[in-house]
Amino acid sequence: MGIILWIVFGALVGWLANLVVGGPQRRRQGCLVSVLVGVLGAALGGFIYRLATGEQQHFDFDFPSFGVAILGAIVLLLVLRLVSAIGDGHRDRDRR
Repeated sequence: MGIILWIVFGALVGWLANLVVGGPQRRRQGCLVSVLVGVLGAALGGFIYRLATGEQQHFDFDFPSFGVAILGAIVLLLVLRLVSAIGDGHRDRDRR
């Protein structure tokens, strides 16, 4: 049952992070992408938490873990969208 809860946790985190980050065209992502963003965001959030506090974050199904996971997923989405925007700028420049 643990893996199913992690998938649901990841999907919720990824979906909420996508709502927060949004964007001009409010990009929608699929369920699988939401789960991946949520799980990778939780790992990134835990890494950032450990760098900032020196303590290791133990991910339980509680609000502090949920907050750390959402913050990590938001950072992940912002970085991905920044890289995507830079790539789009290079493609636009090459077309001219």
